[in-house]
Amino acid sequence: MPYSLLDTIHSPADLRRLDRKQLPQLAVELRAFLIESVSQTGGHLSSNLGTVELTIALHAVFNTPDDRLVWDVGHQCYPHKVLTGRREGMAKLRMRHGVAGFPKRCESPYDTFGVGHSSTSISAALGMALAAKQKGEDRKAVAIIGDGAMSAGMAFEALNNAGVADADMLVILNDNEMSISPPVGALNNILTRLTSSKTYNVAREAGRHMLGFAPPLLELARRAEEHVKGMIAPGTLFEEFGFHYYGPIDGHDLDALIPTLENLKKLKGPKFLHVITKKGQGYKLAENDPILYHGVGKFAAGEGIQSAKGPGKLTYTQVFGDWLCDQAKADSRLVGVTPAMREGSGMVRFANEHADRYYDVGIAEQHAVTFAAGLACEGLKPVVAIYSTFLQRAYDQLVHDVALQNLPVVFAVDRGGLVGADGPTHHGTFDLSYVTCIPNMVVMTPSDEAECRRMLSTAYTLDCPSMVRYPRGSGTGAIPSPELDTLPLGKGEIRRQGHGVALLAFGPLLGAALAAGDELDATVANMRFVKPIDEALIVELAGNHSLLVTIEENAVIGGAGSEVERVLAENGLTVPVLRLGLPDRFIDHGEQGQLLSELGLDKEGIVRTIREKLGARADQQ
Repeated sequence: MPYSLLDTIHSPADLRRLDRKQLPQLAVELRAFLIESVSQTGGHLSSNLGTVELTIALHAVFNTPDDRLVWDVGHQCYPHKVLTGRREGMAKLRMRHGVAGFPKRCESPYDTFGVGHSSTSISAALGMALAAKQKGEDRKAVAIIGDGAMSAGMAFEALNNAGVADADMLVILNDNEMSISPPVGALNNILTRLTSSKTYNVAREAGRHMLGFAPPLLELARRAEEHVKGMIAPGTLFEEFGFHYYGPIDGHDLDALIPTLENLKKLKGPKFLHVITKKGQGYKLAENDPILYHGVGKFAAGEGIQSAKGPGKLTYTQVFGDWLCDQAKADSRLVGVTPAMREGSGMVRFANEHADRYYDVGIAEQHAVTFAAGLACEGLKPVVAIYSTFLQRAYDQLVHDVALQNLPVVFAVDRGGLVGADGPTHHGTFDLSYVTCIPNMVVMTPSDEAECRRMLSTAYTLDCPSMVRYPRGSGTGAIPSPELDTLPLGKGEIRRQGHGVALLAFGPLLGAALAAGDELDATVANMRFVKPIDEALIVELAGNHSLLVTIEENAVIGGAGSEVERVLAENGLTVPVLRLGLPDRFIDHGEQGQLLSELGLDKEGIVRTIREKLGARADQQ
């Protein structure tokens, strides 16, 4: 469709020059552009379609970027990016050297805070609001947070602080009754009851009209609205935190949004605006299935996402999901725990087949880990399905509540290594480093799908905490056995016998190591375990090779290669070690294979680096 209005918008200043009556048409064009654009690149769709009007209203009312908009998670930031001068860049959304899929401070002054993980916006906006107060600057701070993100403890920690900090800030709850998975928890039930109440909806309309009053009447109107709400919903949750609560209002009604925001902008102190939106708004396919259209690949916008023909290649996530169901049938003690990632972690089938043993705790990683510890204390066998970067958020709980007490909790850690388009906020690049150093932990890295299943079975048999760390997507295509076979604890294997150089591969980079081994006539070992590491195998390889090369898709600092060097040092062995892994910097977004190639972790890069090392050694001799 033609974008006659959108074509004129190169910054929010252009938007603010439009007549108010033109903004609904701008919303129509912006929504159409998002559908067209994301269908060609892939990305997050339904969440962005739901925030078109809200984004327009925010940039129309607030003087961005001087006023600070902080988007929680960032799944809904595409309209914001388009309106802030990055429309052309959307053609390379989430591609190498292209526009990031999340707000990123170095990308634009309008991206006031880098995000990607949940529930950080209120804390960040509070910091910005109090910084403005301390510096004597007259600017606003606005946090836009989804209802799913409100389930995290960090959001409530920030509310608790903000309510008594006399902060001039606005929190907007974008309530679309969805996170990624269906919403769970008491807070969701409260919000649902609140917005579905017929009586409360009458009060909401009264409150909306009150907010349209002239400034001298605003305080009287606010008090009257609070009185009405108090009779219907005594002790409104957010007002108990010290916020002035307004809403709910229709997040797709610009005639309601803009006057409300304009009036709230004039009020001092902490304010909370409850906005109701629909995930996937304006695109019927996404409205009908917001989960399917949450994160999409390329698709034909007119036809929607088509189901793949044939079974497709088995992914590590599917391997985990199938194993979980099979193990649950074999042992009634098994329980599955996820922090709001049922679909992403492959637990849909388990949730359907074993609903009484499935626990989605919401976006609350810290709680998920300690909750699993409590289950383990009572003799159950909890399996926590969690992404690598989300486990970071529960590190103290992993150390203090699980490992210190040596509880048999299995951590099925998905998205280990480079994840591709989601970039540095989602790359699982540190887990081998931060988990291996914890006492009592067992850490495994499968080289293919079949080995992943065997490692999960192995972890389940242990009477201690364990982690099976596997990558996003599929691997070699190895077909797992239907059995619940295990592996000998802490034992690797030699996969190729060679001479001179030994490659010690940890995880799915084994394939690249084998290919490099063929070219170099090198020995290749599939190490399998980072902890307990196979010390006997390392000593054996050190005894008959002149160079050991460790290969891992993890930060090279503190990773598996460091463990190999520790073993050599403790055994008094001085054979040289070349550690290949991820460098000491955050890796940008891009296609997984492309990133691995750039980092020298494909076959060609491994061969090149080893030959350079051997050449340097020869020169020194």
